[in-house]
Amino acid sequence: MGVGNLTHNSNALAADARSLNSLKLQAGQDSPAAIKEAAKQFESLFMRELIKSMREATMKSGMLESAQGDLGTDLLDQQLAVQMSGRPGGLSDIIAQQLSRQMGAADAQGQASTRAAGKQAIQPAAGQGNTTPTVSQTSFVQRFNGVAAKVEQSSGIPASFMIGQAGHETGWGRREITNADGSTSFNLFGIKAGAGWKGKVAEVTTTEYVNGVPQKTVAKFRAYNSYEESFRDYARLISDSPRYAQVRQQTGSVQAYASGLQRAGYATDPDYANKLSRAINTTLRLQRATA
Repeated sequence: MGVGNLTHNSNALAADARSLNSLKLQAGQDSPAAIKEAAKQFESLFMRELIKSMREATMKSGMLESAQGDLGTDLLDQQLAVQMSGRPGGLSDIIAQQLSRQMGAADAQGQASTRAAGKQAIQPAAGQGNTTPTVSQTSFVQRFNGVAAKVEQSSGIPASFMIGQAGHETGWGRREITNADGSTSFNLFGIKAGAGWKGKVAEVTTTEYVNGVPQKTVAKFRAYNSYEESFRDYARLISDSPRYAQVRQQTGSVQAYASGLQRAGYATDPDYANKLSRAINTTLRLQRATA
C-alpha cells in the first residue's frame, strides 16, 4: 500500500484502534514516507485516547448526554486528534525514528539468519570419501577464507564453493596461471579471456578435452591485479551469465552445483564434477573444523 492510500485513510485509521495491526504491517512493508505517515496515525490514535480520557474525567453537561451527542463528541475528538498529529518535532517524529530503527535491526538480523541458514543447509557430495586434508589444502583454505567470505556476502555464492573450485583449478595453489615473466596472474578459476575481455591477459599452455581425449593447447586467460578481483570476477560470471543461471540456484548442494557447472560447459574434463565435488567437500571439512 502506498503513501497516497495511507493518507486517504488517515481519518478512518485514527478513529479505529483496531487498525493498529494494519498500521504496523504497512510501516514494516512500505517506504520511509509511509513510515512517517503511519507514525502520524499512531500519534493520532494516542491523542484521541488522551482527549477521550480527559473528557471522561470531567462531568458531562447534560446537553451531550445522548447517543447523538456522544457520536458528535467522538467525531470532534477524532478531528482534533488528527489536526494535532504530525507536527514537526512532535510525537510522530519520535515514533517514526523508532520504527525505522526497529525495521533496520530486524532486516539486518534477517539477513544474518539467512546467511547462517544457507551455510547450514549446504549438503556435501556423497560418496567422496573422507581423506585427511593435506598441508597445501589446509594452507590454501586458510589463506582465502577471508576474501571468499567477503565475496559471499555480496554474491550469495558460498565461500566453500569458491575456495574449493579455486583449489581444484590451481592444484591448491601449486599451479597458478602465470604471466610471461613468471608472476602470478591472480586468476584462480581458470577463466579464459574471450573477445569481450578488456583487461590484462596471460597466455599459457593448458589441457583441453576433445571428445574425451586430453590435448595440449595454448589459450588466453584473464589476468587481475589481486586475488580478490579474481573471486569477484568469478562471482559476476556465475551470477550474471545466462549460461550459469541454473547453477546459481543450486548452492544448497555440492554435487548439484558441481554437476551444474559441468553441464553448463565450465570445463571440458568429463570428470570435472566429481573432482570439483571432492575439492569443495575438503574445503567444507576444513572450515567446519576451525569454526
